[in-house]
Parts: sequence; structure tokens; C-alpha cells
Amino acid sequence: MPRSHTIAVKRIYEPAEPGDGARFLVDRLWPRGVSKEKADLAAWLKPLSPSDAMREQFHHATAGSDAAWNAFRKEYFAALDAGGGEAAAALAEIDAAMKAGPVTLLYAAKDEDRNNAVALREWLEGR
Repeated sequence: MPRSHTIAVKRIYEPAEPGDGARFLVDRLWPRGVSKEKADLAAWLKPLSPSDAMREQFHHATAGSDAAWNAFRKEYFAALDAGGGEAAAALAEIDAAMKAGPVTLLYAAKDEDRNNAVALREWLEGR
């Protein structure tokens, strides 16, 4: 599906900016210390977050290892490909927002390069 608008990724702890467009939290857990008002979300899309088991396995693997990151992405992409139900509805919400303007995927992880929002953007752009 061709897109004319960007998909940005940023930590939810960074302030909302006008250029963010529609902001979607894609974590399973609500981030500590962030109010719903400050988050300024279009939606919290829990169905697009990795399962608890996937998340825990990634965090307990060798920190920052390429192998752990690649294994996580492979499993996460397979889960996204399987989709269905709530995940399909959440994807439809992101797709509609991308047609209207920029989209920002928000996450709480400290690692800015290896987190589920980065992986989700990669998956979305590769569809």
C-alpha cells in the first residue's frame, strides 16, 4: 500500500509536537509517570504490541545482541502477519491515520534503536 506520509518513532517521554501527527502508543503496558493528557494519543494500540512472553524473552536475552534483536523481530513480524481480530482493527486505524497525515509510534523502552515501535515501523513499511 503506497503511503504519502511518514511514520516516525519516538519515546513517549518526549513532548508531543505538532509534526507528530496521529500519535499511537504501541506498548502493552502504560508507561510510568505519563498522564493520558500529556501523552496526547490518537489511540493506545495494545493489540499491535508484542506478547508479554515475546517482550520478556527479548529483555532477558543478551542485552543489545544482534541475534536477540533479529529473533525478536522474526517472531514479532510473524505475529503481526498472523494478525486478525483486534490487531486487524488497530492496523486499520494506523492505515487510516497514515492516509490523513504523519503518524508517530510511541514506546517507553530506553533503547531507541531496538524496541517494538522501531520493529513495527519496519513491518508497516515493508507491507
